Amino acid sequence: MNAHSTTPPVSAALSAEARVTRYDWNHLGKELNSFGCAVIDKLLSPEECRQIAGLYAEEQYFRSHIHMARHGFGKGEYRYFKYPLPDLIGDLRTALYPRLSDVANAWNERMGMAERYPSEHAAFLQQCHDAGQTRPTPLLLQYVPGDFNCLHQDLYGDLAFPIQVAILLSEPGEDFTGGEFVLTEQRPRMQSRAEVVPLRQGDAVAFAVHNRPVQGTRGNYRVNLRQGVSRIRSGMRRTAGIIFHDAR
Repeated sequence: MNAHSTTPPVSAALSAEARVTRYDWNHLGKELNSFGCAVIDKLLSPEECRQIAGLYAEEQYFRSHIHMARHGFGKGEYRYFKYPLPDLIGDLRTALYPRLSDVANAWNERMGMAERYPSEHAAFLQQCHDAGQTRPTPLLLQYVPGDFNCLHQDLYGDLAFPIQVAILLSEPGEDFTGGEFVLTEQRPRMQSRAEVVPLRQGDAVAFAVHNRPVQGTRGNYRVNLRQGVSRIRSGMRRTAGIIFHDAR
């Protein structure tokens, strides 16, 4: 899908597959299993972050523009890319998926769910398209002072891959203050747990979209997660979101 991309060049001096291979996925999988999220340090360079963030003003690369306050989602805005995706975003989507599908399949097994995800992203996208989910979901988000993102889940249809990735494109303390990534986990008959994830420019966080299993004294039980962003205090925060399922 990205082989014939006509989108503007975003540096790919190190291919998506090569950069993803550098990471210890056993460790990242353990982090996802233990906390519902895992930080992928320095996935993008500062220059790549600036190039991707710079696409935000280019209308021709997006299929829709959402103002969050109109829908009760919070305050801020985001834009969904259209196909073909920018090369680096599309290639990272393809390269990250197989590593995360192993975790996703293990989660479903532990939760007693029959669904299993194919090993290649193209095969999973075909399942989405066969189910009528054909609209691309990778997006760019923009927040300015006073903006925030309410706790939510990015599902978009009957088929939803249970892990997604967000990449911080701005530098905390320089480009913006506030705006922490927040993940909450609701456990049965227990109070909710919050996880605040510190990120630097170029860092990515992989996190559970909806449910994940937790080992209890009597076996695995299912917890429900939501993600959000705290209030921006100053500056501008931009983030790229890589969601692996397409939307209806």
